[in-house]
Amino acid sequence: MTALIRKAALTIAGTAVVGGAIAAPATAFAAPAERPGNAERQLNIRYEAQPNFYYCGPAAARNALTAMDKAPDQDQVAKEMGTTEAGTDSANDITRFLNKETGGKYRTVEISTPKADDKQTDKLRADIVKAIDDGRAVVANIAGTATDTDGVSHSFEGGHYLSVVGYRDGGETVKIADSANPDQASYWMTTEALADWTATRGYSS
Repeated sequence: MTALIRKAALTIAGTAVVGGAIAAPATAFAAPAERPGNAERQLNIRYEAQPNFYYCGPAAARNALTAMDKAPDQDQVAKEMGTTEAGTDSANDITRFLNKETGGKYRTVEISTPKADDKQTDKLRADIVKAIDDGRAVVANIAGTATDTDGVSHSFEGGHYLSVVGYRDGGETVKIADSANPDQASYWMTTEALADWTATRGYSS
């Protein structure tokens, strides 16, 4: 069993979300757009926050699927992925569920090293651009702390899942949809930072 098979887990969303999932304003994510000069594209998703501290996997998968006009209930997603209070086991569970919903369009990519190297970062960038150009969001299984392009740190030492819903600068920077806190529903991050955040785990693209 590889290092990818780990509990993703327990985020602090419970303190931020009261009474269930919270939908972000319709303006939280832009409609699909492409600017050839900047090589930019963003998916139109219908964001929901996770309703408790262990639903990051179901929330990320659900948010990703809304880009394809699917919006499954988070409880149903959690049941199908085997999510418990210990979290969702691995990116493989996310991929299995996404494939059931999309007819097999996803695969799991592992970054097993403690830090992503240039080749792994380049592959992540290429996988994100390809998926988003195809109208699909990517779901990443991350752990540790990473800083977004505004200088804000996001820390999930026990592990977390989030959706990648856009890119700009040809994929050098990516847009994150994060279910942990609706007050920080989205942010931009360099692909290099995301690759290191995903190290020891993996992503579904």
